[in-house]
Amino acid sequence: MATPLILRQVLFHRLRFHHNYQRLTVAPPQRLWCTAATPTTNLSSSSSENAKEKPSSSVTSSSVLLKFKDPRWENDPDYRKWKVKEDEILRDIVPIVTLTKDILHSPRYLDGEQLSVEDEKAVVEKLLAYHPHSEDKIGCGLDSIMVDRHPQFGHSRCLFVVRTDGGWIDFSYQKCIREYIRHKYPAHAERFISEHFKRGSS
Repeated sequence: MATPLILRQVLFHRLRFHHNYQRLTVAPPQRLWCTAATPTTNLSSSSSENAKEKPSSSVTSSSVLLKFKDPRWENDPDYRKWKVKEDEILRDIVPIVTLTKDILHSPRYLDGEQLSVEDEKAVVEKLLAYHPHSEDKIGCGLDSIMVDRHPQFGHSRCLFVVRTDGGWIDFSYQKCIREYIRHKYPAHAERFISEHFKRGSS
């Protein structure tokens, strides 16, 4: 009588493992954002539908898959610490990246249109404030933030600072994000940037 009981328990555990394996590997891990600041191919390839995906679920599924499939997760404590920190950085920056892509790629704003008060506040506080040359960009004073065609790459849209004297100048949201990461996560910034940003986005 003991043998069938042990056999049933083995089969039960095997079935649970198989079910959990299938559930964990339904969706492959994806990089949430890897676009350059000015090249248009990368920017235009991410549609507004992609921008509106829930970031937290993608981050979570990515980390679960890495824990399950990558042998380094179990064997290398430094690698494990890095993946935990990487997920933390992604959870931090994905909301503003998602909002920015939606501003640039959705039909919510026409070329030359100023951002809403709410969107402008988020862009100024979470992006422009961290640009390495924010003071030069703002110049005599900030009047508003505008979406328009890039001066060199006409089929690409980007953000512009509109100054109080009527002048305007473009700025790269990717540069802002990189500086934010360097400011908040100095020990992990360069590794994260090298893995999640294309070289052309510097």
